[in-house]
Amino acid sequence: MVSTADAAFLSIERLRVLRELADRGTVAAVAAALSMTPSAVSQQLKVLAREAGVALLEPDGRRVRLTDAGRALVLRADEVLAAMDRAAAEMAAYRGSARGQVRVALFPSGASLLLPRVLAELAGSGVDMIASDEDLPPTAVPGLLADYDVVLTHRDERAAAQSGPRVSSRVLMREPIDVVMSREHRLARQGAVVPAELADETWLSVRGGFPVDDVLRSIATVTGVQPRIVQRLNDFGVIEALVATGYGVALMPRFAVRHPDLAVLRLAGVRAARLYDLAIRPHAERRPAVATVLAAFQRAAATATAPDHPTPSARPGR
Repeated sequence: MVSTADAAFLSIERLRVLRELADRGTVAAVAAALSMTPSAVSQQLKVLAREAGVALLEPDGRRVRLTDAGRALVLRADEVLAAMDRAAAEMAAYRGSARGQVRVALFPSGASLLLPRVLAELAGSGVDMIASDEDLPPTAVPGLLADYDVVLTHRDERAAAQSGPRVSSRVLMREPIDVVMSREHRLARQGAVVPAELADETWLSVRGGFPVDDVLRSIATVTGVQPRIVQRLNDFGVIEALVATGYGVALMPRFAVRHPDLAVLRLAGVRAARLYDLAIRPHAERRPAVATVLAAFQRAAATATAPDHPTPSARPGR
């Protein structure tokens, strides 16, 4: 057992390895992420336990899991590594170089709406934003934060935000969800539709776990009729093309509708919207580059949701 004084000398790089284990779950996954061998990862974790003077891992079948002390140390590791990132960014500013690179994950339709505006906001800021599209449900956020500094996700407005000791989430914007159908559909000339009028429809939807499917299940609750879903596709462009040919009807986020041959109807009687959330590690916004990216998203969302923003409701023949 090492003394309390000895425990003060915890290796930052070994703290990083511990945090990776908390994020990725297995030694093999950590080894792949850090370009190390599994045995080297295990050795680093053993040394860190000696430095801490307490067991950080315990057996879990053929794998290992964090002890209570290990989970507590991961939270402190988040703080230490975030402080190191901030220090590096500040020194870069003194050198007159860019304030840093920020990795951002976005769901595809959110990226289509916001990414051009965000990149325009960041032009000349000295922040290098690297964007990737990740079509995953909100439950994947904690895992995504292992590889990204900022994650833009979406959820049904009645669902709880992803949160926890290692995830900080804030609402960015609200986007209504509408019913889309062929212009030849019997309901196409209405400005709005109630769920009961849709009870006998053939539906196209997204995979389960995404906000649009959550709203569709709400319609089932209101009508007492399970929707007849014939296809589940996560590409809204494909859904639009099928709906435009009369293959079925669908729910779509308002700002994602692009096809000129669709009738777009407001859904009445059901809370039908999705919320955009920005997720980061706690205190990550103290890093200037991350704060700059978050602010750019806020401004982009404000522009996208402004009253004069072109939406399907402004189209002739709504």
